[in-house]
Parts: sequence; C-alpha cells; structure tokens
Amino acid sequence: MSELKKFQVQTARPLPVIVLADTSGSMSVNGKIDALNKGLKDMITSFAGESRLRAEIQVSVITFGGNHAELNLSLTPAHQIQSFTPLMAEGMTPLGGALLLVSQMIEDKECIPLRGYKPVIVLVSDGYPTDDWQEPFARLVNGERSSKATRFAMAIGADADDAMLSDFA
Repeated sequence: MSELKKFQVQTARPLPVIVLADTSGSMSVNGKIDALNKGLKDMITSFAGESRLRAEIQVSVITFGGNHAELNLSLTPAHQIQSFTPLMAEGMTPLGGALLLVSQMIEDKECIPLRGYKPVIVLVSDGYPTDDWQEPFARLVNGERSSKATRFAMAIGADADDAMLSDFA
C-alpha cells in the first residue's frame, strides 16, 4: 500500500483569507479608500505569485458601508483573480453585518471545506462602527469553526479607533 502513495497526486489545501473592507463615508477622506484599494490590489497580486504546492491562497472580500454589508468577492484562488474593481466609500459603517456574513461563510462547510487551513480574517477599517457589532463579534469568536480563525486588524488613517481594532484582533 505504501507504494501506491508514491503515485498520489497531492492537491494544495485551501487557505481562505477573508477581508472585511470598510467602505463607509469616513473612508472617503484623507485618501483612506485609495489606501484600502491599493492595499487590496497589492495583496491579491502578492498572493497570486505564491507557490501553490502545499496551500492555495483563496481571497474573499466583504464590504461594509452605506446601509449594509455584502459579499463583494466570493472565495476565489488568488491566481485566478484577473482584476479588482476599486471600492467606493459612502454612508454608515455596518460592521455587525460584515461580521455576520463572515461567520456564516466560515461555518458553511461547503464554502470552506474541512480540509482547508484555518481561515484568516483581516479587518481593514478606521474602526468606527455605527451598528451593533458586539453581538455578531461574540458569535464569530464563539462559533464552532469561526472561533479557530486567525484575526488581524489594519487601521486606516491617523484618526483610527485603535481600541476597537485591537478588540477585534
């Protein structure tokens, strides 16, 4: 039986990276949305160039701005993303909605298979949510699968709410 293993085709395990991108009105000042767009583009380009021998980096973007959060880019292997449409900033900061979406995504075994690496969640924001985000955040950190996700927060702008972003990370 061990001889057969020599002929098995090894497939890379998916490594999901889910970006929660703040597209609220406060991101329209001082070049914040431009910095976010450049950062996303550079991240995708960098991930696309990585080896896919052991892991295939998959990227998803959930935006939250205006009155709702939405899936802007479903999980897609980074090397297959041809272009990224720049994000626009307007309205309120519904972070709670984005946290609910990412929780649902991670708990869905069809969206993120069990054989994949632990998901990575990256919150990119100036950190001033305008909705109830604490309850959806508790759901995220206590979920069966989402509790195992690695969380990072990236502050955009000198006026960012560092305390809120630290709580997320």
